[in-house]
Amino acid sequence: MRYNGFEDLLKRQAESLGDHVALIEEETAISYRQLYNKVASRRDELVEAGKTCMGIICETTIDCVVEIFACNLAGMQLVMLEKNLLQDTLQKMLPYGDVDILYPESDNLKDCLGQGVKGGKGRILFFTSGTTSSSKAVVLTDQSLMNSAYNGYEKLPLDKEDTLLCILPLSHVFGFVCGLLWGLSSGAHVALGRGQRHYMDDCAFYKPTAISVVPMLLSFLVKYHLLNDELKLILIGAGDCSDALLEAAASSGRRVCFGYGLTETSSGVAISTSGNPRAMEPCIDDDIRIEEDGEISIRCDTCMMQGYYKDPDATEDVLRDGRLYTGDLGRMDEEGKLYILGRKKDILVFSNGTKIFLPEYEEMIANVLGDDPFAVCKKNDKPVLVLEKLETEKQKIMDLLNDIPGIPRGHRIHDILVLGHELPKTTNGKVKRWEIEKEI
Repeated sequence: MRYNGFEDLLKRQAESLGDHVALIEEETAISYRQLYNKVASRRDELVEAGKTCMGIICETTIDCVVEIFACNLAGMQLVMLEKNLLQDTLQKMLPYGDVDILYPESDNLKDCLGQGVKGGKGRILFFTSGTTSSSKAVVLTDQSLMNSAYNGYEKLPLDKEDTLLCILPLSHVFGFVCGLLWGLSSGAHVALGRGQRHYMDDCAFYKPTAISVVPMLLSFLVKYHLLNDELKLILIGAGDCSDALLEAAASSGRRVCFGYGLTETSSGVAISTSGNPRAMEPCIDDDIRIEEDGEISIRCDTCMMQGYYKDPDATEDVLRDGRLYTGDLGRMDEEGKLYILGRKKDILVFSNGTKIFLPEYEEMIANVLGDDPFAVCKKNDKPVLVLEKLETEKQKIMDLLNDIPGIPRGHRIHDILVLGHELPKTTNGKVKRWEIEKEI
């Protein structure tokens, strides 16, 4: 069922589902009717307070979910913030987002609050992951997010007896749509994960029938045999994963599906529903096209962002004539199914015009280095290997790399650099290559 926004969702589900459990947080459960009543009560308090823009440091708790919905119903602009952000990062984000009230309150950040914003009703700002450049604030709406949830439900319906485990951060659009709205719009139970400390036991505790995960988290759950027997459906998004991981996740007859989407499109635009997890069917609202250079462009009027906040130039760079140019490379087969090939921005371009397609290149290196974390970056117009630490002599590593067949001499690793700390990554597990290149 399609909903026009958060208020429409909450009202209609409260009327039709009543005492059916909506949210579960450890031993506490609230029904769809109780959820709406809590949101309506908090909405009235926020309207009386007279603030216009709420910054929410997101946690997967009932109180936080209520706050998010209540702010929207109160006509406030919402700025979704990651829980583990550094203090100095928050000090920049709050005034940039025009935040005039913060949840939860913080004495350390009071001086960073702004004067609010006019005309922010319905707007919800999510920050991009910032894999290849600094994060941008994407302007979405409650309606675009609900349309995205509807697209997902049409491809992968849940029912009232399902329990969806919301284990990803609500500050990221994939976690918000596919971990929360997908379940609520389906009338299912949404079990709120208890944070990273409970990745080991959340599946055993809540016994979900469905879960949405990023590849890095799925790898952890599979490696330590943490997926519960009741789990029937795994939705993977926000990154690629190996065939071996897909096969392991599908053991015991579990259905494994892959989703492709972006923050700019309010999450998913294509989902695999059967057979090959990598063969994805476009969602019903989405027109997907492969451009001449292989880039994926998307038109989805119901789910498209309004733009990057306060950044019209960046908006114009990617959103042209109603189409979003994603920076991703892909192909469509004769049945109209989408396959993701990699990122245009995951290509190193050198001054002589040659290019290195990094996913394929790094896969060859990974076969030599094994599990050691690394990234390939560009320095002084040469490809370099960046490691967290050095456990083998550089020359031995260089000898191994030089023996890799199929790499042209001009594309061989020029040097090995050691950071001395973990590779910077987004919440979704993608390496922040741009940040490494600034450091080296």
